[in-house]
Amino acid sequence: MANIGFISLGCAKNQVDCERMMFRVQEAGHTVCAEVAGCDVVVINTCGFIDSAKSEAIDYILKAAAMKEAGLVGKILVTGCLSQRYQGEILKELPEVDGILGTGSYTEIVPAIESLLEDGKVERFDSIDAPEQETGRILTTPEHYAYIKIAEGCDNHCAYCVIPSLRGKYRSRQMDDVLYEARVLASQGVKELIVVAQDTSRYGTDLPGHKRLLPELLRRLCEIDGLHWIRVHYVYPDEIDEEFMEVMASEPKIVKYLDIPIQHCNSEILKRMNRRGDGAFLRQLFRRLREKIPGLVIRTSLITGLPGEGEEEFRELCRFLRSERLERVGAFAFSPEEGTPAAEMEHVDSETAQKRAEAVEMLQSEIMDEWNAAMVGKTVEVLVDGYDEEQGQFFGRTYADSPEIDGRVWIASEEPLREGEFVTVRIDGCVDGDLTGYAVEEEA
Repeated sequence: MANIGFISLGCAKNQVDCERMMFRVQEAGHTVCAEVAGCDVVVINTCGFIDSAKSEAIDYILKAAAMKEAGLVGKILVTGCLSQRYQGEILKELPEVDGILGTGSYTEIVPAIESLLEDGKVERFDSIDAPEQETGRILTTPEHYAYIKIAEGCDNHCAYCVIPSLRGKYRSRQMDDVLYEARVLASQGVKELIVVAQDTSRYGTDLPGHKRLLPELLRRLCEIDGLHWIRVHYVYPDEIDEEFMEVMASEPKIVKYLDIPIQHCNSEILKRMNRRGDGAFLRQLFRRLREKIPGLVIRTSLITGLPGEGEEEFRELCRFLRSERLERVGAFAFSPEEGTPAAEMEHVDSETAQKRAEAVEMLQSEIMDEWNAAMVGKTVEVLVDGYDEEQGQFFGRTYADSPEIDGRVWIASEEPLREGEFVTVRIDGCVDGDLTGYAVEEEA
């Protein structure tokens, strides 16, 4: 039996894939190690979505290669989106890599590792459209929260995106399988469940009956004992209906937070990017969501420099942000990806796109500062994420903050707090985008 180390890069969905691979490896009798140094095989689960993700993945491969040359690790196995996207080039361009698996081959992780241990070469790419195979996971998140992936693949075919060619068509997991996994996670101490997929809003539309099943799934997740917060990511705007809004508004366990990727607000740009809806539709949707779901916090992602975005279109985007006051925004410069229609369209240079992304971030920081200032004096429920030795304080998150991507609450407390517990905090300030407060006895 061998020692196996894992490095997972990219999104939460990729992280879940890595956790499943780790479980299969451990189930086969191998040891999954916390550190890669000293491992017989290092598995690097890569992202290959945009240039920055590709560069990060290559950097990690080169670091592992240096460790291999120094005798600190044995074999290197590269999995995930970068492998799928550049399957004909990785072994040629990076000879230090001993094997590669595509995104349709996660289930073959154990035979791949065992082949490498016998000095074989691994290069396997199974169908990216195959149904998901159910298996256990080894959580790499803190014990009190976990991601649950309800579908794989994507049918949206946005003009700038390579995901369908890397992950295949949209495939929903069976609801019973999702619910079983959620119950297992809750029994292990998970209190916050974060629902993810490339597009969670289309869950069920590929199953018999072709119905949107996300509202029903959320209702049934709320029935699971132990789960306290349920958070929903990646809900596409054109699939949000009245039933979904009603579930969001009425179920106390569902936090009033939605991740709705819109990418832009200009109607012509959205049309060129094969996005459904236009700027007027988005404004109407946000207004309706806020009417139906009091206290809703909306997160979105935007791409600056998309084909068709001139100075006026960019000013329109900034006006949209000022008027809609979205609480959480991530801005990214357009990355023309080979093989996508958008890469062949005329667009601004990368420097201009990056400057626009930075301008959006500056504008958004002002909006967030206003939102944080309005929180001062309020009493809120906070999930404790840990203790920062350098700061000498506990920290956590409100319902308005998803882990890793949003802000923190720094908590002053006379009594020690436990990671994973919910405490009531009175907010008394904000510093560098984070809230500060002190623990109180009363309920939020």
